[in-house]
Amino acid sequence: MGSMKDKTAIIGVGCTKFGELWEKDAEDLVVDAAFEAMEDAGVTPDDIEATWVGNLYDFTGLSGSVAAEPLKLFGKPTTRVENFCASGMDAFRNACFAVASGAYDVVLACGVEKLMDVGGSGLPVDMGHPVLRGSSAPGLFALAATRSFHEHGWTREDLAHVAVKNHKNGALHPKAHFRQPITLETALGAPMIAWPLGRFDACGMSDGAAALVITRPEIAKKSKHKHDYALTKANALTMHAFLPMYRAAYDWLGFPATVATAKLAYEEAGIKNPAAELDFAEVHDCFTITELLNIQDLQLCERGDAAKFVRDGHADVDGKMPVNPSGGLKCFGHPVGATGCRMLCEVTKQIQGRAEGAQVKNARLGLAHNLGGPGSVSAVTILGLPE
Repeated sequence: MGSMKDKTAIIGVGCTKFGELWEKDAEDLVVDAAFEAMEDAGVTPDDIEATWVGNLYDFTGLSGSVAAEPLKLFGKPTTRVENFCASGMDAFRNACFAVASGAYDVVLACGVEKLMDVGGSGLPVDMGHPVLRGSSAPGLFALAATRSFHEHGWTREDLAHVAVKNHKNGALHPKAHFRQPITLETALGAPMIAWPLGRFDACGMSDGAAALVITRPEIAKKSKHKHDYALTKANALTMHAFLPMYRAAYDWLGFPATVATAKLAYEEAGIKNPAAELDFAEVHDCFTITELLNIQDLQLCERGDAAKFVRDGHADVDGKMPVNPSGGLKCFGHPVGATGCRMLCEVTKQIQGRAEGAQVKNARLGLAHNLGGPGSVSAVTILGLPE
């Protein structure tokens, strides 16, 4: 299998504010994010040769017209990508393959979701399970929490430390949905959703869009960001069982999709010790328990040690391995198709030293990770600065 390492570069990023954006529709959000990315890259719509857009729900949009219509990119290839919560990062992945192949010089990868207008209280879930059928996402991830409590001795206070950390980071980000620090007591005293997950253990519902302009390194060297473009060091995705809980070996103590995808990404990037070589990570914290399990699955700490890792401050912005310096899904919410692209925008700006929120010191190599469905699919992208 060929490597994608250093074959594509990000020369522009754009991201809307995430939140309850009642005054904007999905088309407005795509336009805002895409034109911010193009302005950042110093290109125009005429320069964009092809587009990929991550989008999950049909009430937000269908087909490539989700991006082509508002951006007026008519007569050019535009593809809608849907892959659970990894939709946005998969759109980026497909865009990178197209550029690396030589088919195009400059392309756009974006993601959008408009969730708030449908009036739902959470993401619609129908997993087709004979017992868990109709279970909410908090209900499913609560099973991972209780299993971790039993096996590792973790507690609700361990989950609360994740929430406090991420809300501290998100309070500094002007585009986050939730921008208020919380205390441990606030997190622990919040209403229960699905024990042991309370209100502050779950990410919120949000609207939002994000976009990236992608090209080849030789073109990036002549771009507006010729001195600080972001190179794609690895770009991996794996799909596992649609319902992992059907598999006898599944233990609820992690996500096989993330473990497998991380292995592929590290091999591609030439990373032997991710905990020592990566400078920071944006991981899929749809729930606080998910962040803890992701930290372990991504080999950022030993299995069973994630709770202590966060408690001891190692995942703080000034810690040895900052996790979700943007505030994560906990503070941005999760407009599904947009999330992966937003995380890539965050990683790009961090390594360029221009983070909109908390800046990780001397960040040069960062990871973005999505987990989709009930652990069905995972995407991992690693970005770094040119040498």
